[in-house]
Amino acid sequence: MAEIPIRSFIASLVAVRETQVRHEVLLLKRTQTLLGEWCQVAGSIEEGETAWQTALRELDEETGLKPYALYSADTCEQFYEADRDAITIAPVFVAFIDNTAEVLLNHEHSAFRWVSFEEAAELVAFGGQRRVLRWIEEEFIERTPSKHLLIDFS
Repeated sequence: MAEIPIRSFIASLVAVRETQVRHEVLLLKRTQTLLGEWCQVAGSIEEGETAWQTALRELDEETGLKPYALYSADTCEQFYEADRDAITIAPVFVAFIDNTAEVLLNHEHSAFRWVSFEEAAELVAFGGQRRVLRWIEEEFIERTPSKHLLIDFS
């Protein structure tokens, strides 16, 4: 009996800011893998890092942003990769960003947009991303997130 490997080597982060009108999600247009697709922040976990440390590092590297609050989203993004015949599972984090913070993109992205959760769901390529966005809107925007999910990153 053959088995499909399950891999967990990346972390995913959804950056959220609150404006006077609504909460917005940061999407980044990719220049390398998934060329041209709108995505959230994500990246590979490096040796000695926790998943949440990876999420913070990737946020800084890809956007220059620093959150004022970081949460475990209490969910994972999961997808099947046909070229590897493997299932990838990525823990998801939510970073709350000051609405005056400036985004400074690195070479991995050609553009960024702050959009509503509804618009973000229309722009992303995958159902798994839409499920994560709906979850975050329900659990972190429409209700107060559990204090047990807050990560002390100071």
